Amino acid sequence: MMKNNQKSRIIQEMRETMAGLHRSGIITKKSMAEFQALQNLDVAPMTPTRIKRLRTQTRLSQAVFALTINTSLSTIQKWEAGDKSPSGTSLKLLSLIERKGLEVVL
Repeated sequence: MMKNNQKSRIIQEMRETMAGLHRSGIITKKSMAEFQALQNLDVAPMTPTRIKRLRTQTRLSQAVFALTINTSLSTIQKWEAGDKSPSGTSLKLLSLIERKGLEVVL
């Protein structure tokens, strides 16, 4: 596993390389904007309260919400109780639902 300072160095070098390619005309303004947008994909952790609020705003039971996002009822219960926290794809999906609405998964 790579250490944070190594990741930061690599990311910084990528930024400098992309900026140089853009300045020399090899990379378009659109491609540069897409590259910059890709740097902000991190998703903040969700608290149990926030997860429950999201589910209740969608007006779904825990069981139906679990089916909707392809997880188990017990996982939803553990998230809302604070016994477990969503991560990875689940966290990204919850974030998308929160920002764009339930329609993103239907």
